[in-house]
Amino acid sequence: MPLKNRKSAVVLLNLGTPDAPESGAIRRYLKAFLGDPRVVEAPRIVWWLVLNLVILVFRPRKLVEPYSKLWKDGDSPLRALTIQQTEALKARLQGYSSEYPEVCYAMTYGHPGVETVLSRLMENGTEHVLILPLYPQYSGSTSGAAFDVVAKKLMKTRHLPGITFIKDYHDHPAYIEALADSVRNHWQTQGQQNHLLMSYHGIPKAYVEKGDPYLEHCQTTSRLLAEALNLSDTQWSMSFQSRVGRAEWLQPYTDETMKKLGKENLSGLDVICPGFSADCLETLEEIDEENREYFTEAGGQNFHYIPALNANAKHIDMMEQLVQDYLG
Repeated sequence: MPLKNRKSAVVLLNLGTPDAPESGAIRRYLKAFLGDPRVVEAPRIVWWLVLNLVILVFRPRKLVEPYSKLWKDGDSPLRALTIQQTEALKARLQGYSSEYPEVCYAMTYGHPGVETVLSRLMENGTEHVLILPLYPQYSGSTSGAAFDVVAKKLMKTRHLPGITFIKDYHDHPAYIEALADSVRNHWQTQGQQNHLLMSYHGIPKAYVEKGDPYLEHCQTTSRLLAEALNLSDTQWSMSFQSRVGRAEWLQPYTDETMKKLGKENLSGLDVICPGFSADCLETLEEIDEENREYFTEAGGQNFHYIPALNANAKHIDMMEQLVQDYLG
């Protein structure tokens, strides 16, 4: 039901980012992120040793250079784009009435943290909070982890606000239209290539075997997007990137797919990452640089990365629609 005459707020919730492209800041971010048992399901003692004695010792220094290349105007692309999304959605909602919800953002890992943002909202008398995790496809390692952080804050709160948590929007018509529109716009300016690859962030296969719906959500998004673009089955495919460790992750892997497509002498490849609401290290560096190189070195030509939805108008349309659906 519409929550009229109640002070409400919308919180756009994203993963997080280091506060600076420096070893110390990257180490703190990775410790919070990879230390979450929702993200890495492993025996805690064993994982604590691996994380603290191996990963956090060597990995931060390796990430300084790629993060530094992306850092602009004192901030990471993910946080800068999340701020743009927040301001754009705020401007949309202000057009309705003087009682529009407050719009802000928070990070599951990093700043501003969920606890800080929720504390401020409740201190200001907010009675209902709509939490919108910017993960279109649900996974326990992303949206589930975000819910844990919200619940942890609420466990310490005596006077609870109403909470609406949007679990996913992988098949929402406005989301599919936003993706399709971004592809069409890219084709109008850059030309349509022979094949469209949809690359999603991977998760361990074991998570899906335990009941995580992530794979099904990715498959549904891909099918709906292909249908919206009138693509035949041979004109598109999907893959999974960013795997870590020796365990089997969801397949096919993006890097191996890039090499395979390149060896087929594909004359043109478009790549989109539908699971990322904002461009970040995994899209700008891993896809548009590292995987571009895999493709071209294997013989492929005309690699085109289609940017994430970021703060474009159709993406904000979708957010506005979700707010209307859940808050009235």
